Amino acid sequence: MVAIGFASASLGIQLWLDLITHPNLLARTRLPSRDHKAAAILALGIGGFSAGYCDQTDFIAGQVFDLRIEVQAPVNGTEAYNGGVPSLDFALEISGDGGKPLEISQFLNRPDPTVEKYNFTYYEDLFAQDAKTPVLVNVLAKSYRYLTLYNPGKYTLTLRYNNGMTTVAHYEVKELAKSKTAKNLILFIGDGMSQSMVTAARLLAHKSINGKYQSHMAMDGAPAFGMQMTHSIDSFITDSANSATALYTGKKATVNGLNAYTDSTGLPWANPKFETVFEMFRRVYGGKVGIVSTAYLADATPAAVVSHTSQRGQYDQIIEQMLTGQSTNFTNQWTQWDGPDVLFGGGGADFLARPANGNVSQVDRWKAAGYSFVSNKTQLDNLAVDGKRALGLFSSSTMSTWLDRNVYTENLKTFPQYNGVKGATDQPGLKDMTLKAIDILSARAKADGVNWMMMSEAASIDKAMHIADYDRALGELLELDDTVKATLEHLKAIGESENTLVIVTADHGHGFDVFGSSDSKYIASQTGNANKRNAVGTYSESGLSEYQVAPGQLASNHSVVVGPNGEGFPVQWNPRYGAAMGLVANVDHNENFVVHNSSRDTSTKNATTGAYFANVNDSSSGFFVSGNLPVTASSGVHSLTDVPVYAWGPGCELFRGIQNSVDIAFHMALALDLGQTRNVTYVPKEKKAKDGKNGTEVKVAVGSVGVGASGSVGL
Repeated sequence: MVAIGFASASLGIQLWLDLITHPNLLARTRLPSRDHKAAAILALGIGGFSAGYCDQTDFIAGQVFDLRIEVQAPVNGTEAYNGGVPSLDFALEISGDGGKPLEISQFLNRPDPTVEKYNFTYYEDLFAQDAKTPVLVNVLAKSYRYLTLYNPGKYTLTLRYNNGMTTVAHYEVKELAKSKTAKNLILFIGDGMSQSMVTAARLLAHKSINGKYQSHMAMDGAPAFGMQMTHSIDSFITDSANSATALYTGKKATVNGLNAYTDSTGLPWANPKFETVFEMFRRVYGGKVGIVSTAYLADATPAAVVSHTSQRGQYDQIIEQMLTGQSTNFTNQWTQWDGPDVLFGGGGADFLARPANGNVSQVDRWKAAGYSFVSNKTQLDNLAVDGKRALGLFSSSTMSTWLDRNVYTENLKTFPQYNGVKGATDQPGLKDMTLKAIDILSARAKADGVNWMMMSEAASIDKAMHIADYDRALGELLELDDTVKATLEHLKAIGESENTLVIVTADHGHGFDVFGSSDSKYIASQTGNANKRNAVGTYSESGLSEYQVAPGQLASNHSVVVGPNGEGFPVQWNPRYGAAMGLVANVDHNENFVVHNSSRDTSTKNATTGAYFANVNDSSSGFFVSGNLPVTASSGVHSLTDVPVYAWGPGCELFRGIQNSVDIAFHMALALDLGQTRNVTYVPKEKKAKDGKNGTEVKVAVGSVGVGASGSVGL
């Protein structure tokens, strides 16, 4: 049995094609005994060329990627082949439209890599898992590193094996931009933000009179609106790692994968990888790059800006990759990276010296690399925009939610700072971090005569929604909207509005919605599930909510009131008549539809069975809601729902309509004119760069774009 998959280095994607039988192999390969996602693959990534991906994979012209071929032979199971002996006579050919196929090593003008030999096991399905009867698979593999395809058009890869058997994969290099549309770019990610959440947030934060809103969210005013589909390779439900990969690289990947295809080795680092648009932007133009997140910075969405691994949980190495690129994890050549210009967020614990990172203080290393360091809002506000790069760590793990920082502030007294000391009472918000990052990036870009791009993530929309903490999730979404509003105003104030493309989207959604109203007073007064559920009003019984009236006023009061947190936020968070909300994917829990003074803890684990059951201390005044997820699940999960895309500024029209998640990366590449028909590497002032063609050194007196070292070829 052989399968084929390709991987691109600047767009990260992974597609799979079973070459022998059972195209649905991945769906049945539920539980591999090591951390890979398929029983057989051919992952293609061409050093200098970008071809490491499966059938129907697309690339940005000039995007770097690796290519891997695996020939696999199961010893047992329904896919058993040739006594478990894979064929050594396999070869890969590549051709352009109507062109003559060339053997891959001839095409690359380099010798074939050494053949790897190993084996792995996996379970074919849940019955095999229950019976503890894994399949043993023997593997032969080759990895081609640092590849690029420069010429737009369609390509065909043909794998020949087993005395004449063939498997064909098709991919396409996208057309080049006619011109650069945007100089700068900001990508906002509302992690887990489905369109229904935006609708619910609007209900909480904006006054409606006779069915008409008197104000609107900033996102409502976007001149371009679309939706994007979030499917991944191995599952139609994506996680935040492979969804970020799709958005940043134009490549589909497997769950947990960050800009790399999951091969069958079970190892986190040798997988075929592909370049992100942020890496391309830095390599091609010397652009400045910023990363802002309310999550811990080794989390999937911020990590995916530059990290490459099939296992998103490799936090210590991810932090290392953010600073130094791939050099510590991959022996092969890769896009040069010496750290972002701005890195703001949580996760200080991953920067402290500890055994897992060799007892090295990453804070000290980043300082030594020239970064200014701040650890609270006061320091951030006072941080000079003096041309230096900046690192900000504002909590030990994920930062406190907007609701805790602005309403339930007592919770901050026990919340850990970046160094683990309790009392993170002076944390900045997403808006504070984003606006400061813009100023730093803009100043550094102007000083070097280049442009900038940034990713800014509202992480706890997702994290709060997982635990059914709806109010905290919607508070995070409203903070994102407030940040978008402030960003658009700030760009205009500093004269960058006409130069900057601003995009707001999500990596995936949750199956969440509002289905009626709730009378919290009535719920608390009743006994028994049936009686408490009568507090939920639907259709004509739902009435109006009280989020936008002053306490003690009727929901029908037409006065427009601004609450203590200003416009764009609820006047009151805990009204008697509020929204009845829910998820399609639940664990057992209790529900009373009121805001919680601290983060929810919906489930408790049985120490003997490992099963989760409803925590009686959470929402104790509410009624029981039976879960529909496996009892081993501790919280809710992502859903299939399409997610929104909003855009402003030059190139915003590219993001209208229904699109796939990978299209976001390609549209960003078009707007920034990232596609190249030759190896282009920005050379900073007074730096030396090696000519990739003949190995000579070229000294460039001023910052410029020139031929760099890649040694790749194109069709």
